[in-house]
Amino acid sequence: MHREEILKREAHRRTRCVVYTRVMGYHRPVESFNIGKKGEHRQRKPFVER
Repeated sequence: MHREEILKREAHRRTRCVVYTRVMGYHRPVESFNIGKKGEHRQRKPFVER
């Protein structure tokens, strides 16, 4: 089964969550970003320190 099919089938059981990120020293919810900032957020790559 594909991931999308499972997500659609189980949509009624899922809980909405709010994703926060640190911008200019403040933690802000991603849903409040404008369309350009949301695009930047999707393109970010996680930093992993060795």
